[in-house]
Amino acid sequence: MLHTLLSGDYPRSRALSAVLLVVLVGLALAPFIFPGTRSLNVAAKVAVFVLLVASYDLLLGYTGVVSFAHTMFFGIGGYGVGIAMAKLGPGWGALALGIGACLALSLAIALAIGLLSLRVRAIFFAMITLAVASFFQILASQLSAVTGGEDGLTFRLPEALRPGTVLASPFGIEINGRLLSYYIVFFSVLALFLALLRVVNSPFGRVLLSIRENEFRSEAIGYRIVTYRTVANCLAALGATAAGILYAIWLRYTGPDTTLSFNIMIDILLMVVIGGMGTLYGAVLGATIFVLAQNYLRDLMKAASGALDGLPLLPALLHPDRWLLWLGVLFIVCVYYFPTGIVGKLRARRA
Repeated sequence: MLHTLLSGDYPRSRALSAVLLVVLVGLALAPFIFPGTRSLNVAAKVAVFVLLVASYDLLLGYTGVVSFAHTMFFGIGGYGVGIAMAKLGPGWGALALGIGACLALSLAIALAIGLLSLRVRAIFFAMITLAVASFFQILASQLSAVTGGEDGLTFRLPEALRPGTVLASPFGIEINGRLLSYYIVFFSVLALFLALLRVVNSPFGRVLLSIRENEFRSEAIGYRIVTYRTVANCLAALGATAAGILYAIWLRYTGPDTTLSFNIMIDILLMVVIGGMGTLYGAVLGATIFVLAQNYLRDLMKAASGALDGLPLLPALLHPDRWLLWLGVLFIVCVYYFPTGIVGKLRARRA
């Protein structure tokens, strides 16, 4: 059963297996272990970014294609749900229509970008995707009548997904719309992550690795590399769009800073590098570490600064306002000590 679920791709390290199990259990039981609003928001964001980073690793780590349009597809998912719910009302039909429309749009754009751009050299493809993503971000900001402009869209969900709706109370545990929304996010991410794991461990995934290592040899033995890269680009785009859909459902809001910002693209790259390229388990570790650091590093620094009050220099260095500096230091340390990512290092030690 486990072999089938993981598509034969085991962590291959006891330490890695233990960490992945902790992350899985922590996310699965987050509403009960961490019942606060902030901690539950962090857990939902970790889950969403696991899917987002895993879908990008399919493109970068397994295919060797650098794209800067991943946040565009993330934004299409968020805006697809937001526009449908804001314009058509908070019904299940509107939600289904929004989800279907944004997935279809992402597939069409990814297919067009792949067929028209993946024939060029890697650096030119990266520039094309950056231009397309920038255009989409500007478009979302300018079409304020549809997208809400810089303010974004706040919308209502079907009644069953609203926080104030109590669905049942078995054994004294209140099951409300917030809990239902969280588990929709969690189980959707889990299912899609396992699907991506199946893709990368299939014959198709092996061809992608072959293209990444030596595209000329792959083409010489008969593989159409443009076709394989285009399919990988479409799958990655659909994964990012699904992540955007789930994030919008959780937040009940979408906006340019939430899904389309270029800073998010940089964060995705950092998560891939920290976790390890070419392994989907790296997406789990990279997203978890980065999101936790984003949300709790400042609090830890504040506590450390207070504890060291009275000592020279250290309280100033650990001041909470300098959390971005220490986040950068954390990234440099990870890259220096884990050049193949945390997963790569753990697997190398095991070997």
